This record gives sequence, structure tokens and C-alpha cells, in this order.
Amino acid sequence: MATKKSTSTTKQASASKPAAVKSKTTTVKTAPIAATTNTFAGHIQQSVRSITLWRSLAAEFIGTFLFAGVVIAGQGQPIFVLFALVGIVLMLGAVSGAHVNPAITIGALVTRRIGWLRAVGYVFAQCLGAALAYVVLNAFLNGAAPVGEQAQLYGQAAPALFAATDFAKIAGKEWYLFFAELLGTAILGFAIANATRELQDRVAAAFTAGLGIFVALMIAVSAASYIGGTAIINPAVAIALQGYDFGSIWPFAVYALAPVIGGVLGFVVYDLLRGRGTVTTIK
Repeated sequence: MATKKSTSTTKQASASKPAAVKSKTTTVKTAPIAATTNTFAGHIQQSVRSITLWRSLAAEFIGTFLFAGVVIAGQGQPIFVLFALVGIVLMLGAVSGAHVNPAITIGALVTRRIGWLRAVGYVFAQCLGAALAYVVLNAFLNGAAPVGEQAQLYGQAAPALFAATDFAKIAGKEWYLFFAELLGTAILGFAIANATRELQDRVAAAFTAGLGIFVALMIAVSAASYIGGTAIINPAVAIALQGYDFGSIWPFAVYALAPVIGGVLGFVVYDLLRGRGTVTTIK
């Protein structure tokens, strides 16, 4: 009996060995698959397939369309822009952060608040949204041409959209406009950095961003008006307004380079003043 039992035990032990080998083999096969997600190509593939990223891009497109529409139709008046940004942050802030400005997006990228792939997508969506806003408003303006002609007959100003600076009229004073754009976006970047790092309440964050852009525009617009220029402090809106002239370096420097430098500066200065803390990077 003992011999039979021993033989039975041996058979059971030998029968269980293939299961152990099979389990080990399965583990080895799944390891390389998991490792591929840590590669550069795997990260891009995973990010592109993320529905959250596409929702964020759609939110930036819609938000910038609305924001640029208010800026262009409202002639860049700070009070209009204030309430527009507050409303957009309340509507879309939970989806994408409601940057609606490439200068803010690049500032967030440099300070590691968002990943580079998301930043590239945001800038592209923002430029498309602003361009579409200009196309739509310009179509309405062209349709109202007879109304504008009648207004001029009665000595009234014809309807017009917001326009970028004519650099031929401020020749020799371009540096003033450059620093006006830089200062304005630095103030805005400082306010947005505070809103994204400190404030959990969406209403408080929205009004912080709105008041930040109000102060930024009041200073930048006033400074630019002294030399007959126009401050925009948003490269996407400047593209929509055809503010770039590739025949000269100044339009690009004023409406693209200066705002980006200012936005990054605002984020960096705030983080330096605030000190070290936990900053979540959104990929």
C-alpha cells in the first residue's frame, strides 16, 4: 500500500510540473509587451490613442474660437476679454485647462505642467480656433457692407474688426511694442501659474485668470497705444489677424517671440517666488 501511495504521489508531482513551466513561460512572454509602453514610440502611440487628449484638443479649439471671437469683435477691449476668459475657464477649464493662448501653453510646458505632445497639440488647436473665428467674423462683416456704407453717409464709423499693428507707421519704435507684449504676457503667465498650482476652486481660478488678463491688457494696450501700436498678447490671435509679415522680422518678434518669452517668464517667476512644491505634469 505504501509503495502504491508513493507511486501515486510521484505521478501527481510529475503531473503538476508542466503547469509550473507553463506559468513561467507566460510570464516571460508578457514582459516584453509591457516594456514597449516605456519606449518613446510607445509613449507617443499611447498618448495619441488617449481619448482624454483628443477631448482636451477639442476643448482648446472651441475655447480659442470663442476667445478670439470676443477679442476680434470687441476690438481687444480688456473688460470684454476679462469676462470672456472667465466664462471659457468655467466652461472648459476642467477639460483642458483652457489655455487658449500658445504663450501660456509653452509656459506650462517649460515648467513641466504639461507634456510636450499635449503642448504641440494645444498650440495647433489654438491657431486653428483663432483662424476660424476670424474667418467667420470676416464673413459677417462682408455681408454687412451695405450697412457700413449707410453708416458712413451719416458720419458714423463703419463696422470693423480688430487689426494688428501697421509696422510701417511705428518704424524705429518696434522695441516699445516688443516689451509691451512681453510685459503683458508675463503678467498673464504669472496669474495663470497661480491659478493652475494653488486654486482648486474653478470659480476662483477663472476669476484669477480673467483679472490677470485684464491687468495685462490694460498695461500692454496702454503702452502700445502711446506709439500707435496694438497689443494682442496672444500669438494665435495674431496669426488670425495676419499680424505676421515675413518680409520683416519685427512682426514675428513682437507677436510671437515676445509673448512666448513673457509667458515662460511669468510661470518661472511665480514658481521661484512660490518655492518648491508638487507640480503635476499632465501628459
